[in-house]
Amino acid sequence: MRPDLAELVAPAHTAVVTQECQGAIVGPNAGLGVLAAEARRVALPGIARLLPAARAAGTAVVHCVVQRRQDGRGANHNARLFAVGATGVDITPGSPGTELVPELDVQPSDLVLHRWHGIGPMGGTDLDAVLRNLGVRTIVAVGVSVNVAITNLVMDAVNAAYHVVVPRDAVAGIPTAYADAVIDNTLSLLATITTTDDLIDAWRPR
Repeated sequence: MRPDLAELVAPAHTAVVTQECQGAIVGPNAGLGVLAAEARRVALPGIARLLPAARAAGTAVVHCVVQRRQDGRGANHNARLFAVGATGVDITPGSPGTELVPELDVQPSDLVLHRWHGIGPMGGTDLDAVLRNLGVRTIVAVGVSVNVAITNLVMDAVNAAYHVVVPRDAVAGIPTAYADAVIDNTLSLLATITTTDDLIDAWRPR
């Protein structure tokens, strides 16, 4: 029997993990404008509402950001996606492209992790160790994109024995209908699919 949502996302063992909510990916001058526009339409408003509720409840917030050297050393070059991502987008350390967008209103209690390679925030990064050190058993996955990184995060997290929750109005992918289909037909088999409103309600004091 599956636990109810409030039990599943109890703050003591839950973290909200934001994926690539940074200038180069979802900001006004993002490299892939169509994805950024979709994220700004639905995901970022949902995340902007979700994070204050999470913090107020005592839920951990961890932001995952991608970066790469100007010369690309140490980064992946083995898929078409990486070539697209390396064209005209500055994600060198400390650049505006690696800064979290203002909608996240980053707080001192938040953790920010940077990765140099791969298509998701957990494979070969510090995320798993950091979450385990925080006592996390449930991950609330938000950000972009349902096409690749969110799906990758969900699968990696499930393989690592975490429970995963996906608020469908706090993630984005393109085209919209495709992202909805992935959520309904793939992610729903692996994660608990919910909404921002339901999570905010689950974190309200009883």
